[in-house]
Amino acid sequence: MTSILRHTALIALVQLLSLGLQAQGDSAGPSGIRIPKNRELFHDQVDKEQTAILASDGKSDSVLAAGSNEEINLLLTAAVLRKVDELQLEIEADSLSDHRLKVNYLTGLSSVLRYVRQNYRTRKVNLLHLPEVIDAYSQAIALDRNNNSIAPALGSRPYDVGMAVLAAGIFSRNPGYTKASEDLVLKYCTLYPSRTFVTLNSNPGVSYADSLIKAVAKKYPGQLYTYAQAYNALGNRIRSINDDEFVKTVVRMSKSKSGQQYFPFLDNIGRGKISFEEIDAAEKDSVQYYRLLVKTQLDYKQRAMNGDTALAFRELTGKLEKKAKDVFVTTINGLHNERDEVRFRCIQPLSATELYYLAVLTDGLIYTSSYTNGVYPLMMKKAGNRGDSLLMSLSFDHYRKFISQAAAYNKLGNFLSTFPSHDDATDLMKAFVGGLEKSEGLEDGVDVADSYASIIETNKTLASEVLSLVQDNYQRNADMNNEKGVVIYNILNKLFLSADSTKNIDLTKELGIPPVYNVPFNSLTNEKGEVVMQVFFYGDKDGTNIFVGFQNMFPAPNWTIDRSNPQWITIRSVKGKPVIIYANKPLPEETGEDDKAQQALGAYLENNNINPTVTIHRGHSYFANSTIAYMAPSSKVVFMGSCGGFHLIDSILRKSEDAHIIASKQIGKTAINKPFFQLLTEKLRNGNGIDWIPFWKEFKGKAAVEGFEDYIPPYKNLGAIFIKAYKKAIGPEDDDGQVTRL
Repeated sequence: MTSILRHTALIALVQLLSLGLQAQGDSAGPSGIRIPKNRELFHDQVDKEQTAILASDGKSDSVLAAGSNEEINLLLTAAVLRKVDELQLEIEADSLSDHRLKVNYLTGLSSVLRYVRQNYRTRKVNLLHLPEVIDAYSQAIALDRNNNSIAPALGSRPYDVGMAVLAAGIFSRNPGYTKASEDLVLKYCTLYPSRTFVTLNSNPGVSYADSLIKAVAKKYPGQLYTYAQAYNALGNRIRSINDDEFVKTVVRMSKSKSGQQYFPFLDNIGRGKISFEEIDAAEKDSVQYYRLLVKTQLDYKQRAMNGDTALAFRELTGKLEKKAKDVFVTTINGLHNERDEVRFRCIQPLSATELYYLAVLTDGLIYTSSYTNGVYPLMMKKAGNRGDSLLMSLSFDHYRKFISQAAAYNKLGNFLSTFPSHDDATDLMKAFVGGLEKSEGLEDGVDVADSYASIIETNKTLASEVLSLVQDNYQRNADMNNEKGVVIYNILNKLFLSADSTKNIDLTKELGIPPVYNVPFNSLTNEKGEVVMQVFFYGDKDGTNIFVGFQNMFPAPNWTIDRSNPQWITIRSVKGKPVIIYANKPLPEETGEDDKAQQALGAYLENNNINPTVTIHRGHSYFANSTIAYMAPSSKVVFMGSCGGFHLIDSILRKSEDAHIIASKQIGKTAINKPFFQLLTEKLRNGNGIDWIPFWKEFKGKAAVEGFEDYIPPYKNLGAIFIKAYKKAIGPEDDDGQVTRL
C-alpha cells in the first residue's frame, strides 16, 4: 500500500491486525500483513487513485496542495495517505466481512477517491471536505456491513460529501439508500433553489416533492408554468396538487392555449385585479395587448419601489420586450426604405410611455433611423416635450438604459434640454452615474460606460460633468470603504480618462487587462504561424447574396478558395503570411441546413485542433446569439456587425474573455463591411498586428459612407472594456454546482 511504512502511528494497528490476515500462499503486505492474491488488484486500484489525487495539483509528489496554507495541505495529504491506508487495513482486517464485501468496499473506496479527484476543480466537490468524505465513507461501510441504513452517515454532512460517498456505487441495495439519496436532493435544492424544478424533473419520486414545489413556486413561477405543461412524472405531480391556490392557478394557465398570454399578469390575476376574460379581450388586438403589458409593467414597478415585488415581474418584462420587438420594431425596421408616414404608421397609436418601452427594451435591435426619425421624436411630442415628466410617470424604470441609448443615438443633449432647469438635468445625471455599487450585476455600470463614449464625441461639457461625478462617487465609496464601489468607479474613471488621448492612460497597466488599442500579430497565430479566421453565414436571402460578394473579395493571385466541401469553403492566402478563412455555406435556413453546416464546421475545427482567433458574424442581429454559441473560445477579434446591448457583449466575453469586439448600432452595410474585411485580411496577410486607432482612420477613409459612425471600434467599446476590467478585479466567478441526478 502506498506509503504505509512511512506512518509509524499505524505500526501497533498493523501488528494487532496481522494475526488474522495471514494465509499460506498469499503475498506479504507491509509489516507482515497478508493480502490475499485475489484482492491485491483491488488494493492496487486504491493505491493508484491515491497517487493520482496527489498528482492532481500539478506536482507528482507525496503532497496534495490545495493552496498556500501548509497546515491545510498537510491535513489533506494525511487524509489521502493515512486515512485511506487505515481504511484499507480496516476493510482487510474485518473478520465479519467475506471476500465479496471486502472487494465491494475496496472498489467503492477507489471510486470515491476518483470522484473527488475528477470533480474538485469544477467545484462540485470542496477539496477541503476530503477528510470528511473518507470518514463518512468509513461510517457508511460500518453501517452497511451490518445491514443498517447508511443515511445517518450522511445526514448532517455537506451535500458534496454525501455525493462523493454515493459515488462509490456500491450502496444501491442498502436499506437506507433511498432516504440518503432523497436527503441529498433536498440539500441540493436548499443550496440552489433556482434549480429545484430541473432537479425534481430528474427525481420526481422523492417523498417531499409536493412540499418543495409549493415552497419554491412563487419564487420561480416561470419554471412552475413550464414544468406544469410537461407530460411526465413531474408535470403529473404538479397538476395533482390541490391544496395550493397559486399552484392551481398556474396549472390552469398551463392547460390553456392562451397560457403564455396570461402568465405575465399572474400576480394581478391572483389578487383579483384582472380576469382571464379581460386578458382574452385585449389579446385579440396587438396594440391593446401591448398597452395592457405596459400598464402592468408600470403597476409592478411602482409596487417594487414600495418593497412589494410582483410575481412573474421578470416574465412580464420579457413578454413586453418580445411584443415591442415582434409587433412594432421589426415592422418599422423592415420598412426603412419607405416614406416615414408609411414606415411609422403602426406606432402612431402608442402613448409616450408605450414608445419609451418600445425603445429601451429593443436596445441593440432598433435601427438608428427607426429611433431618431420615428420613436424618439414621436415619444417626446406625446410627452409634451418634457423629459422630466416622462421619466417621473415611468417611476424612472430602465432610465439608465434609456440615457445610454439616447447618448448612443446623439439625442441625450436634446432630451436633457427639455428639463425645466440645468439643475434638474444635472440631478438626473447624478442619479445615472451614482449608486452603481448597489446595482445587481454589471448592466447598469455597462450603460454608464457605453454612454460616455458617445457623450464625449458630441457634448464635451456634459462629458466633463459625468467624469467629475464618477470621481466624486469613487471618493464617496473610498470613504465608506465599499470595495465593490471603489472597483466600479476606479474602472470608470480610468476608462473615461483614457478616452482623452492627451491623458496617455495605459489601461493595460492601470486595470491589468490585455491591450485595448492593439492586437499583436503573434497573438493571432498558431504554432505553425497561421492566422485562422471563421466566418458565420446564414441561409436567408440576405445571407445568400452576401456570401457571393464575400467570395469575390479574395481573388487570385493572393488567395485561393476550396469549395469542395458541401458545407463550407476554405480560403487560403497564397502570398505573404499564411491566413486561412473557414466560412460555412449559407444553406437553406428554413430546413436548418445552415445551422447543420455551422455545427459540422465547428466539429471539424475542434477535431483537427484548429483554433480560430478571428470570428466574423455575417447576419442579422437575431442570428447573433447563434454565432456566439458556436464561436471558438480562442477568438481574439470578434466582428459582430449589427450587435448591441449588454447581454450580447457579456455573452461574447464569457466565451472569450480577451476578445476585441467590433459592433454596430445599425444593420451591417456591405459598403462598410467589405473594406473592413479587406483591410483586416491584408494586414494579417502582410504579417501586421492590428493597431486600432490608425486602423480605424484608414478604415474610415475606405468606407466613408452614411452609417460608418454606427460602427464601434474595440477601444471605444467601453462597456466591453468595463466588463473585462471588473472581472479581472474581482477574480473568477463562483460556480454554484451542477444539477443533481440520483
